[in-house]
Amino acid sequence: MSQMRSLFGKGHSAGTDDEHHWLSVSDLMAGLMMVFLFISIALMRHALLERDRIKEVAVAYQENQVAIYDALMDEFEDDLEEWQASVDDDTLAFTFQSPEVLFATGSESLRPRFQQILNDFFPRYLDILLDFSDSINEVRIEGHTSSLWAGDSTDQEAYFNNMELSQGRTRSVLGYLYDLPDVSTHQEWIKANVAAVGFSSSRVVLDEEGHEDTERSRRVSFRVITNADTQIRQILDGT
Repeated sequence: MSQMRSLFGKGHSAGTDDEHHWLSVSDLMAGLMMVFLFISIALMRHALLERDRIKEVAVAYQENQVAIYDALMDEFEDDLEEWQASVDDDTLAFTFQSPEVLFATGSESLRPRFQQILNDFFPRYLDILLDFSDSINEVRIEGHTSSLWAGDSTDQEAYFNNMELSQGRTRSVLGYLYDLPDVSTHQEWIKANVAAVGFSSSRVVLDEEGHEDTERSRRVSFRVITNADTQIRQILDGT
């Protein structure tokens, strides 16, 4: 009997130890769950704050786009028809659409009429840009061509020949603008913020039937790139 009591006593003692053991594990698990809960709440709060900041940038971006577009239209609306130009409210591209005014076929030299237009256009355009300089990342002078090239060129040869031509033309435009007396005091800003880019025939204009409009594809655009994407990247990077 004493042996049985001793045996049962040991069993009761072992059960108590197991109970304490499981209570300790339960406390540990409960503590870990609380830690994970606090981490989850912190992450959710951070995500919400990040979302709100991105939303603020997006709203500011939209408002800024509208403000720049309105400023361009207020300044140039009366000139657009005479210059055969247009302003896109979505991309802020100010596009000169008359190829016979811009350059001679296959040439990188500006025609006299295009020089006259730029003499009038760019100082006024630059004044608007400077009013929004804090939100501007870059201004691109974009050159576009049709997909055509003289002779028996292959599509690949025509593309790269037009690439060289479009790049040369935008460099000519930028060089001409850089030396304008009316913007000489802003040459450093132009150097830092204005880029010349040639797209060859990669962005041709299509007609209503989906075919290339070769005349409208030959154009030069001045496009404002705002810094909204840079601000969003900084938010996501935590900077």
